[in-house]
Parts: sequence; C-alpha cells; structure tokens
Amino acid sequence: MASLNNGTTIVHKLTIEALLSVTPYKLIDQRLVRRVFAKDPVGSAIFRRCLHVLLYYRNVNEEDSGSLFAGWAKESLARALYEQPLLSGRLRRGEDGDGELEIVSNDSGARLVEAQMNITLSEFLELKEKEEAEAQLVSWNDIDEHNPQFSPLFYVQVTNFQCGGYSVGISCSLLLADILVKDNFLNNWANMHNNILSNNNESKKPVFYLPNLKTNGYSPANIISHSPTNDCGQTMHFKVTIENENSDGEFFQSLALLCVEETESKLGSTMASEFSLFVKENSEVIKIEKYSKHGHVNPQLGLKTQVTCAGWDEYLGANEVTFRDGNRPMHVSYWIGSIFDGLVIAIPPLNQATLGVNILVTIPNENKL
Repeated sequence: MASLNNGTTIVHKLTIEALLSVTPYKLIDQRLVRRVFAKDPVGSAIFRRCLHVLLYYRNVNEEDSGSLFAGWAKESLARALYEQPLLSGRLRRGEDGDGELEIVSNDSGARLVEAQMNITLSEFLELKEKEEAEAQLVSWNDIDEHNPQFSPLFYVQVTNFQCGGYSVGISCSLLLADILVKDNFLNNWANMHNNILSNNNESKKPVFYLPNLKTNGYSPANIISHSPTNDCGQTMHFKVTIENENSDGEFFQSLALLCVEETESKLGSTMASEFSLFVKENSEVIKIEKYSKHGHVNPQLGLKTQVTCAGWDEYLGANEVTFRDGNRPMHVSYWIGSIFDGLVIAIPPLNQATLGVNILVTIPNENKL
C-alpha cells in the first residue's frame, strides 16, 4: 500500500506474468572461473547481497512497450550474456563440492521476469513511498547457501504500467557487479538490442510476445521474491589514482578506510566498527573479509595520489541506456541490497591504463548520526 502526494491512498498490485531463463545464444567454448575467497561466506552475506539498477521508460510509440521489449530482450540478452558469460553462470564449491567457492560460466542462464503494475508510470513515480515500492520492480532470490549451484546470479524484470510505460529492473550478485560497472554491460546490451530491432524491421513483434502467448489466469507469482529496501543503504563512490603500481593490499585497505571516513562525514552517518570489504583483485579472483575501522592508520598520500568523489552514473552510465533509439530513461534508481553492518567494494579502474582503484562505500540507512 502507498500514498500519492495529494494524500489519496491507493493499493498498487504487482502481478508476475511470465518467468523464463535466458542462456547465451551460443555455447561458451572456454569456461571462465572466478574464485571467491571468503572466510565467513554467510556472515559476509555474499549469498544475499546484490546491486539493483532500475530504469524507467516512457511509451513513445506503438512499437515501444514493456511486452515488446521483453520479447526482443530474450534474444538481445542472450547475445549480451555470450559476451559476459559469468552473468549466466553459477556459484559453486570446487573440488566436488567440498572446496573453495567459485563462479563458473556454465551456461545455466539468467532469469527474465515480466510483470504488470496496476497504476500508471507517472502515478508510481509520484508515490510518497516510491523508494519502498521500487522493491517490487526488481526480482531477486537469495543464493542458496547450501546448494548455490542452482541459484541464478543475474535477474531482469520488465514491468508494464497501465499507461504503456515500463521499467527494466536489473539485479546482479555483488560478486559480479563489477561486470556492470567496469565492462559497461548495460550500454553494450542496449546496443545489441538496438541492432536486433534494426535488423527486424519487417517483423513488428518478437516470437516471444507475451500478449500472444499468455494463458489467462496463469501467474507464477510464488517463485520470485522481492527484497525489501529497508535493508539497503546510501552509497558514495571514489576514484583513486596512484603512482606506485606495486602498492600492497594493506595500502588499499587503508585507502578504503579513508573513503569510509569521508563517507561518514559527507552523509552524516556512521559505519559499524566492523564491516565487509569486497576486493576485486582481477577478473579471476574476488576476496571478501571482515574489516575493522580500528587499529589501522590512514595512508600518507603522495602528491600523485588522488581521491575524488564520483556518482552512480559515472560508473554505470545508465542515464544514457537506450534500448530503443531516442528513448532515454526518464528516471534511474540504484541501490545495494542486504546492507547490515556496512560495505566497501574495491574494483579496478574503468581505464586499464590508469593505476588505482574504484571504491564504493555503503552505509546502512538506519546508521544516521
């Protein structure tokens, strides 16, 4: 239940109308593996944490709707996943199920969900509790910590509004979120989508077009969950460039602490004394550990070391993601789910020629000073 700004209370109901798996359009010749080193996987919440990106689009003409987008996305997402096969892979334990955690690109597939919301897009964006309601527009099931090999790591939810507008909600395991950031996945997918539309001028509707296929009364509503937004937090981003290529792990940990202190000062919030630190060392390794704010000394930054603040869009460029030429998002939302004690993520810079690291700091919403 939510209220409009004029005080009128309405009940907005989301209906899940279709759910399917999307695998890469060709088999992956070489399996990619990303090792996940975590001393306490459950305590670090690696099975729960994910990055959500939510894009809203107007209905600009009769050839643009959520159902049409979802139908064409069956093909375009398959091509995008072929370029980034880890997104359609699974988390598993190596060495016959008893070893370290690893993500393997085994072509298991991402999930594509189509849903219907019973209000217009403009009404939804004007909801007083819009941020809470947005949780319905992204799909995510926590990874099964006992049998992780069966859990998808990437979801796309297309939600149709009564006006013809629609939203595209992306949910990605935090273990793979750097692919969205560093490898510009969303824009690459949008380019592939536009190419498919250009090459299918004679076909106005895709093969998978739900209004033509849906059986009345069928709704797979109980097999997709929606994470509440009250467990998310505020995020700040920092770009760090350094002179020394051989800076060790302790140096980057100290940089992370420096960014935490800057975030606390800017947001007026406080990080827990112990928080999770995700360090993306390279494409094959990610490390997760608990890190304490106490007992560490801030680094003495040299003249050629710079720390600057950045925004979500500088990382993802989602405001420019056009799945149909000329139709840019009218609004974009971002958040990271399952933030309890706080979180710091360190990933390589966007420019391979730049020495340094990108640091994202997320502080729980309830930790206001």
